[in-house]
Amino acid sequence: MPELPEVETIVREIAPQLEGSRIARAELKKTDVLREVTKPRLIKALQGDTIEQVYRRAKHIVFRLSSGHRMIIQPRMTGSVIVYERELTRDELKYAVLICTLSDKRKFVYRDVRRLGTIWLLDEAGWIGYTGRIGPEPLEETFTPFVFADRLKGTRTAVKKAIMDQRRLAGVGNIYANEALFDARLNPAKSTHKLSVEEFARLHAAIVDVLQRALASSGTTLRDYRTGRGERGRFQFELRVYKRGGEKCVQCGKTLVETHEIDMRTTTYCKKCQR
Repeated sequence: MPELPEVETIVREIAPQLEGSRIARAELKKTDVLREVTKPRLIKALQGDTIEQVYRRAKHIVFRLSSGHRMIIQPRMTGSVIVYERELTRDELKYAVLICTLSDKRKFVYRDVRRLGTIWLLDEAGWIGYTGRIGPEPLEETFTPFVFADRLKGTRTAVKKAIMDQRRLAGVGNIYANEALFDARLNPAKSTHKLSVEEFARLHAAIVDVLQRALASSGTTLRDYRTGRGERGRFQFELRVYKRGGEKCVQCGKTLVETHEIDMRTTTYCKKCQR
């Protein structure tokens, strides 16, 4: 967390508020989130620069600056990016990592409770290399079942682990991998290279569908995730297997199994529906 639907929700809400805005002042409260950049260099790059575009790539929020640099924020489990039109409260400041004050006095804040997220600053060459290591976007029209099968071709790892590999497919994490595999009626531990053409097609459709439905509900809030407006997502009320181990399957009534054996993360599935 956050995965594609959560990051896309944040971007859609903050982009109209930030694009075209000039950063008058930047404050970095913690440096352990930095990757490929020092605090002085980041502050120098941000202050006085203009945010030309805000968009998503995989699970990352990308800020394209007029200088040509891109600041990339990956919120991970406990991060959020919110725009404020007022001064922050003491509680809001408590976990603030990066505070950028705009020329019109508004602020956009990267807040991270456990500081599991990261901040990168890349030039054009660095960005090309960075984005080139990430797989295709599953909500783009070019993401066809044939592209999907090609990206997973030859891998012998468990299918759940394969679709969470960001080098093969962008944006899918543990929540939506569990949900998509249930919808596709596939056992999460099945070796990817053993999937049939029909199973690839089912899984492709399930991944696209669950991501679109989650996006329509502003994502899933299990604990810390908040939208760009500081609100909770709603898809947690629609989860059919994730975090429901020991409960009854919504389709057959059999008790859902929970394991950590596949990829050391929580995997929940139905032994009857996902043989």
